[in-house]
Amino acid sequence: MSDPLSRWRAHADTAVLLDGFHALKHALRFGAEVPVAVTTDRRAALALAEELAGDVRDTLDALLVEVSGQEYASLVPRPHPTGVAALAVRPSREDNLRALARTPRTAPVVVLDNPRNLGNAGAVIRLAAGFGATGVVTTGTLDPWHPTVVRGGAGLHFATAVEHLGTDELPAGPLFALDPEGEDIRGTSLPDDAVLAFGSERSGLSPELRSRADHLLRLPMRPQVSSYNLATSVAMTLYHWSATGTVRGA
Repeated sequence: MSDPLSRWRAHADTAVLLDGFHALKHALRFGAEVPVAVTTDRRAALALAEELAGDVRDTLDALLVEVSGQEYASLVPRPHPTGVAALAVRPSREDNLRALARTPRTAPVVVLDNPRNLGNAGAVIRLAAGFGATGVVTTGTLDPWHPTVVRGGAGLHFATAVEHLGTDELPAGPLFALDPEGEDIRGTSLPDDAVLAFGSERSGLSPELRSRADHLLRLPMRPQVSSYNLATSVAMTLYHWSATGTVRGA
């Protein structure tokens, strides 16, 4: 076996950092290619796998290489409490675009229009994966594969198609945009091929995306409350889709 530190450095410039046991677990479950994985305590990591992720325990056993705490800290900017980190090959843009464009869709695409907060974007990707959304698209300047976004997504970038697109490049489908001036979402059933757009935490929808929307919807909210957190808004909307559409398996 080659030196894990050398293998890490060989892949570090192009690979996706999986920060912690749970990120690695999720990435493996959804087919990520992981060329190198390290831990400061191999026995503890495998015990955690026995307890929480028996389905990938053998894969982890074959992958994980124990390194010293100092070596681990030299590889990971923000060491995770589980003492586990790995590098994964990022899915190709072409594969993600094919997944986003495929029709008919059985689940919506979530669009984050010019988001600002990296942690919120990661939380949205985690939510979208949990609901089985087709994908998450960002517009604007935020990179949805930024390490902080991936950390917030807990490795679930590999469970859904995650890409950055221009407003004029969004997947086909009826565009439902969340806006305070829209109709109450409770009066609308969201179709499986919906494109669900959410504005930035500070300024809402961009004029470009708002003008393209087929439907404007608002979430129920008590008067004098300014807004919901972005991830909360996405969760409420995806739950509404799941509750009003076809019965779906877990």
